[in-house]
Amino acid sequence: MKKKLFITRKFPAQFVEPLEEHYDIEQWEEEETVIPRAKLLAAVANCEVLWVTIADQVDEELLSHAPNLKLVTNLAVGFNNIDVPALRKRGIMATNTPGVLTNTTADLVFGLLLATARRIPESERYLREGKWQSWYPMQLVGKDVSGATIGIIGMGRIGQAVARRAKGFDMKVLYHNRRRRHEAEEMYGFCYASLEELLTKSDFVVIMTPYNKDTVGLIGAKELALMQEDAVLINASRGGIIDENALYDTLKNGKLWAAGLDVFEQEPVALDHPLLTLPNVVVLPHIGSASLKTRTAMLMLNVNALMAYVQGKPLSNRID
Repeated sequence: MKKKLFITRKFPAQFVEPLEEHYDIEQWEEEETVIPRAKLLAAVANCEVLWVTIADQVDEELLSHAPNLKLVTNLAVGFNNIDVPALRKRGIMATNTPGVLTNTTADLVFGLLLATARRIPESERYLREGKWQSWYPMQLVGKDVSGATIGIIGMGRIGQAVARRAKGFDMKVLYHNRRRRHEAEEMYGFCYASLEELLTKSDFVVIMTPYNKDTVGLIGAKELALMQEDAVLINASRGGIIDENALYDTLKNGKLWAAGLDVFEQEPVALDHPLLTLPNVVVLPHIGSASLKTRTAMLMLNVNALMAYVQGKPLSNRID
């Protein structure tokens, strides 16, 4: 008898069809919308395997509706949408997609940094709205990136990839992490700093730390007050690490040059969110890993995990 698999989003057929030989598959038929919670809770009642995205909360409530669940496969490297201790308690395995999105996300981070520093989206709006009538010396002036100091909070794979790109712009790289990266310091000249020192000395602060109980609200009013008034804050990790209300107040009061955000505490972000009213905030719809090559690789990691499970083989990329 085939194992029951439920997929919470309509994925491209080329990734789903190879699984049909081994699984009895049901999937939510909307590609661009999240499955309503009530429908998800009903769908997991009989499934053994669940394939989810970061928009799907796998928590105690869901698990109480899924007595037969044995495996959760997550289409993301981060897994703050999954209650891992609750899974462990029930002997349920989970996998994610590490490694394959490192460079793609680092490219996006640096693109967001450049766009924010040089006011690129604001300048495009300026042109399209017919405001470009002449050239004058202080028109849409931005911040130089080359030669500036970048402070990276969270020096994992993606953080280090961002730091290597920064060296190509002759930037001084400070970083803060749970543990020192001595090899990277020796190889590239990265400098470890306390969080306070990093915030105080950096022209650009980039958040790349995972979201967990230790990092929720990590950057609040106190931390923002330590930053230079002409500094730029970039977050492409997870929403909730920054206190968004405090960030709005800081920007509105001219105590920070700008912010670039690919993530928000609530996603999709509400169109009436105060941060969206500020011209010096560049916002993106959580597209850090959104290249065709990378999303294909992520999906294939999930497919490989699903195939390994049904064939009784060890699972790679298990979330422990």
